[in-house]
Amino acid sequence: MAQKVLITGGAGFIGRFVAAQLLERGDDVRVLDSLIPQVHGDGLAPGVLPAEVDLMTGDVRDIDAVRRALKGIDKVVHLAAEVGVGQSMYAIDRYTSVNDLGTATLFQALIDDPVARVVVASSMSIYGEGLYKDSEGTTHEDVLRRPRGPNDASWDPLDAAGLPMEPIPTPETKRPTLASVYAITKFVQERLTLTVAPAYGMEGVALRLWNAYGPGQALSNPYTGVLAIFASRIANGVAPVIFEDGQQRRDFVHVKDVARAFLLALDHPKAAGGVFNIGSGEDRSVNDVATLLADAMGRADIRPEIAGKARAGDIRHCIPDIDKAVEQLGFEPIEDFRDGLTELAEWVSRQEATDRVGEARQELEARGLVA
Repeated sequence: MAQKVLITGGAGFIGRFVAAQLLERGDDVRVLDSLIPQVHGDGLAPGVLPAEVDLMTGDVRDIDAVRRALKGIDKVVHLAAEVGVGQSMYAIDRYTSVNDLGTATLFQALIDDPVARVVVASSMSIYGEGLYKDSEGTTHEDVLRRPRGPNDASWDPLDAAGLPMEPIPTPETKRPTLASVYAITKFVQERLTLTVAPAYGMEGVALRLWNAYGPGQALSNPYTGVLAIFASRIANGVAPVIFEDGQQRRDFVHVKDVARAFLLALDHPKAAGGVFNIGSGEDRSVNDVATLLADAMGRADIRPEIAGKARAGDIRHCIPDIDKAVEQLGFEPIEDFRDGLTELAEWVSRQEATDRVGEARQELEARGLVA
């Protein structure tokens, strides 16, 4: 049976793919999006959203706009958020307002006009550092990074013996360690959803997303996903900048797989009240990923610039354990990473990307957030 689904922030990168997959299976889709310039430039480009989408331009903090958007809606995908660990550390009021007040406003409106289920986009950033194993094989979930001294040989967290610890997959049971303003706001979004929804007869679900990538990401936004940032630099013939030593490990999940996860979370009976890691299940070093992307874009002559400095709020390693999503929701990441890079490279070749990474780095350095 067809449903009517509201996607807040649905004109953004992930929202567009969620909308397309919902339409493909026969659902009706409404999008509420403020179309901020940092993401959308001068406005939404023609054809970015399918013509069948009912687009409403408005701010998720505007309760009147939210109430209008909720009319006739069966379920909600809540994606509206400011995104970016680095920027969140100095645009504190903006991130807190959009992410947390915006979510609160959504639920304030839902009290009077409830839906069956709300699925919120949470983030792997709430974990802080992921799980680690020390040199004796003991697992640690409360690893904290200390400032790296000038004579330290390793960027990795060290165990009691002074040896680098090994990152291991992180399950949903790990206690959050909130290392940035962005992480704090995403955790608040998640907890509001899982707390308020059932209090008013609705179901809440939170998806903790890893690094989504694919065609359509905002190439001129220096605080978007790391692969889009790298692609923008490479397309302009400039080396991507990698903080620390480039050996930090991440999981990169294709946006089509992320969208499939949202559809499962909207409908699956076992999703209600749950929190689920959404990633590819494969981790890579950031340096390797940047190199593979340059190769896919036909720029093997460009290799990453290793900054040798850390940003405030960044973590060293965090890789997902996705067993819960696989076993309970039937989630299956099916997109091949190298094929995804080729697809991204082909899309980037048809775009015009403005490289603003230098400006973003100056903002961080001017505030003492890079050391």
